[in-house]
Amino acid sequence: MPKIEPIQAEITEKSGFPVTATPVKPLYRVVEDYLRQQIDSGELAPGDLISSEPQLANKINVSVGTVKKAIENLVRERRLYRHQGKGTYVSRIDFNNSLFRFFSYGTHSGNPVRIHKETPVRELRQGPGEICHKLQVPEQCEMVYIERIGYREEMPVLIEKCWWIASMVPGLEKEEVHIPDLMYAVVVDQLGVPIIRSEESLTAEIADQHTARVLDIDPGAPLVVLHRLTYTQGNCPIEFRITRGRADSFSYRTEIR
Repeated sequence: MPKIEPIQAEITEKSGFPVTATPVKPLYRVVEDYLRQQIDSGELAPGDLISSEPQLANKINVSVGTVKKAIENLVRERRLYRHQGKGTYVSRIDFNNSLFRFFSYGTHSGNPVRIHKETPVRELRQGPGEICHKLQVPEQCEMVYIERIGYREEMPVLIEKCWWIASMVPGLEKEEVHIPDLMYAVVVDQLGVPIIRSEESLTAEIADQHTARVLDIDPGAPLVVLHRLTYTQGNCPIEFRITRGRADSFSYRTEIR
């Protein structure tokens, strides 16, 4: 069992940010949460050098060993990385990370296959009330609506419907902005908008007439449905996406740390 250091009701750094310990959470976990918050808020950006372990320990009034363990865990999560002789840095976006590769198809043996995507619909439109509520914006807020169809070789296997807050991704609605198979790549690399985390829910439903026609399956055939809410810096929602995919040959993989 991890050693729990003596609990302090509140550990406050000199800048005033409270780091609250609880009797059931080791202090190194509290420090992890503190560093994650700095990364997620954008205070620490990808590529930034973080303070040294002694500096952090002094700043938030914990031991160097506590900070070291917290940093080691964040390195394992790939939120941070060490550069020998130079220090510890905030990791840059890794598009092979499960955050960006959440919906996969494979062979019966479990081997992944490449999904090619086409974008038949991309336009500015007013967001539906339910979508605006999920994205925490006023009703009828302007959205970039993008609809994509994913193909495994020549077979259509999924439909994505994506709503992006238009003011946060200026230019995404333009046809001259190429959208690759992995849409997040253009948002992060070309538009310069960081993606920090997402929330997902996985459900099932049956195909309606439209979905069945697009995916070339029978109406009533089973579908896997993924709802995803994506966040940018400041822990602000930026995209809501619904992906419907054929249930045959679908696989879902995640890593829990």
